[in-house]
Amino acid sequence: MRAYFNNIFTALITIFVGMKVTLRHLFTPSVTIQYPDVKLPLPERERNRLYVNMDDCIGCDQCARACPVNCIEIETVKSLPGEDLGKTSNGKKKALWVTKFTIDFAKCCYCQLCVFPCPTECIYMTDVYEFSEYDRNNLIYDFATLTPQERQEKIENFRKFSEEKEKQKAKTDKSE
Repeated sequence: MRAYFNNIFTALITIFVGMKVTLRHLFTPSVTIQYPDVKLPLPERERNRLYVNMDDCIGCDQCARACPVNCIEIETVKSLPGEDLGKTSNGKKKALWVTKFTIDFAKCCYCQLCVFPCPTECIYMTDVYEFSEYDRNNLIYDFATLTPQERQEKIENFRKFSEEKEKQKAKTDKSE
């Protein structure tokens, strides 16, 4: 009989201890952050989405070679002798048309290894970390500024220029 009342007493004590903890936390302010409206400040060295400033890109392919997962694809075409592509913000002269510059963020491991070898510092990590998509193909970002028609035009112009140069070289080789 004594064990029966001892068990009842232990049960009541544990209920009161649990209620004490519950009541203590009931009146403390909430620490939940309302995420879409309020965002926590990011640490200084965060690694998020890459961005490429195509005005500064010279098409050197250093970032694509440094990428351990091959998520960066770059295709370039040499400019013709009469074309002026301008200069980067560092003062480096551009010599190549960048016809394709894509980054597949589905493959990217956000290691930041592509940022450091860039001589013009045109590729860098941003503070944007929200970019979910329903379709995996939407995670392939195209940074090239040329339209598809301009890309084809640049490739065709260079191909024609190369063929003419080869013909001239063949003529000079035959005349010698």
